[in-house]
Parts: sequence; structure tokens; C-alpha cells
Amino acid sequence: MTAIDSLADSQSARRFRTLFLSDLHLGTRGLQAELLLDFLKHHDADTFYLVGDIVDGWRLKSGWYWPQAHNDVVQKLLRKARKGARVVYVPGNHDEFARDYTGMEFGGVEVAETDIHETADGKKMLVIHGDQFDIVVRHARWLAFLGDWAYEAALFANTWANRVRRVFGVGYWSFSAWAKLKVKNAVNFIGDFEQTLAAEAARRGVDGVVCGHIHHATIRQIDGMLYVNTGDFVESCTAIAEHADGRLEIIYWHKTAEEQAAAEAAAQPQAATQARAAA
Repeated sequence: MTAIDSLADSQSARRFRTLFLSDLHLGTRGLQAELLLDFLKHHDADTFYLVGDIVDGWRLKSGWYWPQAHNDVVQKLLRKARKGARVVYVPGNHDEFARDYTGMEFGGVEVAETDIHETADGKKMLVIHGDQFDIVVRHARWLAFLGDWAYEAALFANTWANRVRRVFGVGYWSFSAWAKLKVKNAVNFIGDFEQTLAAEAARRGVDGVVCGHIHHATIRQIDGMLYVNTGDFVESCTAIAEHADGRLEIIYWHKTAEEQAAAEAAAQPQAATQARAAA
């Protein structure tokens, strides 16, 4: 990218106080790299939190996969740091190797086990990936690896199904997210995970928690604690943005900015026709 292209990108980007991203899973075929690169092109912030599972060390150990698009993602993030953004990397279970470098800084990226982020409106938020509270990952790693393999198979099917859907102009659909919310035990796990993280925030005397791990983006109150999950960029394609006033928002990025603009332009004549018919 040329300096002129970089300047054009920064001028067209929506700017936030903070952006939280997690569960990118660089090094897997599941990462929606095209959408993530487009998201980073059109969004900027004073602070970026990378809330774990940014690189998928588990999958890379079993077979190397690292296309140019994944390099481009890393370069985009490093460029954010070079341009003055604070970038904090909080590793998760899939990139647990990075926990050996807690307290260090590489290319302007700080590595931290956890962090406390204070929002513009004064809320103190614990930032943590969340795998520390996943009993399966902590106490039965072989079950976690088995689950990861099955999950990868579902993501592979989901990726190809959505490529076909995009060709025909049909909206994004996540098989894995649908399955997680339909299976009773998965729903119970998500609920238990959220309750546990909210309780940990209370135990630490903060106002809430920002986490990842379960690929389920949400912002809600739990027992007086603000629980925020960033989601992922594998199936949900979500991030959390903090506005200048401290307000938090889930950003969904299932289509590129160009695709979104084309869809909006196509919808305008139809909306105008419907309005005239109604009149």
C-alpha cells in the first residue's frame, strides 16, 4: 500500500475511542480475512484490544496454513501501532504461547495477561480472553482439542455455504452459531460462562468485563456487571466499539463496505417505489 492509499484509508475510516477484536484465528481457513481487512480499512481507534485467539497455534501445529491475506492482517494491525494507536494483545488458549511474553512489547504491541480498561464515562472493564474459566479447556484438554476439530469441520462447511450464498446475493448465515444456540448444553455453557465472567469482574471490584472465547457477541447486564463479548471474525464477523462518550456498540461486518453500499443503493429505488405505492 502506498502512502497516498494509507492516507485515503485513514480519512475514510470511522474513528472510535477503542476497538475490541478477538478470535480472529489467523492460521486457519475459517478466518474471514477479506472481511477483516475491509473492517480494519474502514475503522480506526485510539486503542485496539486484541482479546485472544488472534493466532491459532493449535491448528498451525497440526498443519501450516498462512496465506498472504493473513500477513496483510498482521501488517494492518502493526501499521495501526506505528501510526500512534495503542495496541494491547491479551492472548487466549489458541495463542497461549504468547502468554510467555506477558509484559513485553513487540512492534508497538503490548502483551498482557489481562488489562483494566477505563471507558470515557468512567467504567472500569476487565479485559480477558476468558478461557481461564472454561472448565473443559482447563481440566480436560483432550476434550477441548476434539471439540476444536469438530468445530473446524463445521466452520469449513459454513465458509463454503456462505460463499455460495454471497454469489446469489443471499445474506450471511452461521451454521456454528445456529447450532450453538439450538443445542441445550451449548446454551447452558454460554450462560454459565457469562455468569462466571461477570462474577470475576465483581470479585476484582470493576464495573464489567470484555472477553471473547465463545464466539457469541453481546452487551448486557448480569447481576449488576456489564458483560461484553466481542464475538469473532470466523463466523459472526463482529467487533466491539467504544464511542467518544463511552457508549459501547457491537459492529457487524458480514459484508465489505463496497457490498454494503451496493446493497443500499439497490434498495433505494425499491423503497421509493413502495413509498409511492403506499401514498
